[in-house]
Formats: sequence, C-alpha cells, structure tokens
Amino acid sequence: MRWLIVLLLATSAQTAVADATLRVCYNYGCLQEAEVRYSERQLALVGAFLAAAGDAADERDRLALVIGWLLGWAGEQSVIAADRGGNVADDGVDGRMDCIDHSLTTTRLLRMLDDRHWLRFHEVREPVLRTRYLFAAHFSAQIAEKVLEPTPDGVAATAKLHVVDSWFHDNGQPAVVMSLPEWLAGGGEVESALPALVAGMPAFGP
Repeated sequence: MRWLIVLLLATSAQTAVADATLRVCYNYGCLQEAEVRYSERQLALVGAFLAAAGDAADERDRLALVIGWLLGWAGEQSVIAADRGGNVADDGVDGRMDCIDHSLTTTRLLRMLDDRHWLRFHEVREPVLRTRYLFAAHFSAQIAEKVLEPTPDGVAATAKLHVVDSWFHDNGQPAVVMSLPEWLAGGGEVESALPALVAGMPAFGP
C-alpha cells in the first residue's frame, strides 16, 4: 500500500512548499470568480501524493482524487461548496458550476500542478468541447500523456488525450478522468480506480 504510506507521511511532514492562490469560476459561464488559497500543508500533501505515481495510468487515478481535494478545499473558502454534480440538483443556487466553470477552473488547477513540476506523465492542454445530439455541448479540462519514447519502428508516438471532468459529481468528490475518445462518445460516470478509502477530502485543523 505504497500510496497510503506516502499519504500518511505527507500529512505529518513539514515540507517547504509555498502556498498558492487561484481564482475559481462559478454561477455558470464563469460569470463570477472567487480567489481561494491553498496552504503549504495542503500542497505538500498533493505533491507527495502525485510523486508516488508509478506510471501515467496511476497518475491519472491520483489526479481524479487531487482535483476533488482542491475543489473541496476551495469550497471551504467560497460558495462553490454548494455545487452539485450536473446542472439540475443545484439549479439557481449561488455557487453552482456548469461545465464552463469546471473546465476553466480545473484547467487552472492542472496548470498550478504542472507549474510545480508535479505532473510527470502528462501535460495540460486547453479545454475540449463535445457536441452530441446537435445542441448538447459540454466542456472539460484536458491532458495529454507525454510521449517518453519512440515506437519500436522509430516513429514518434501520438500523444494519448484524456479529459479531467469535475462537473459530474458534487463539490469535493473525485473528478472523472477518462480517454478523450470515450468521453466524446458520451462517457462520464467512471470513478477513480484508487480505493474509496482515500476518496474523501483530507481534513486539516487550524
């Protein structure tokens, strides 16, 4: 249970990681924004947890949880705590987030992680749009798996694209991370492959 050991060590370690501020979007179409702060302790936990990823698939599973944590911590400081999965359960509520709010905010979170060199197997891309049934448009944050080695025939491999979609579940829950082709075909309810034990947002005292 290597990931659990890393998680426990990270929560107790006094790692020197600078805190960070970031603006989160809400109330549909990024109509409003709130500035939130992530503490050194929170970011130390995130950095250690991602550092334990053994490969790209493992990193994606960890990203699903990390994005949930970061949005949950943002909810402790802003009205986005009221956000519920989809666009129905929180209709008209201050703090609701549509797919535009989520795709922009999650992309900002991913760039924050990438700027700290915590994404070893992926790079951040611009948000992606899918359109189904003519009018059903939906946006998501997007990452590309880094191509570390050429294929056996010497031809550069094509980067595999994935979405990090935090819109489907309530605030603080793991994001949906899946391949872009599967998402474009209508996917979006896949849960993280990591045990549910770590799916809850880590709590921090004063």
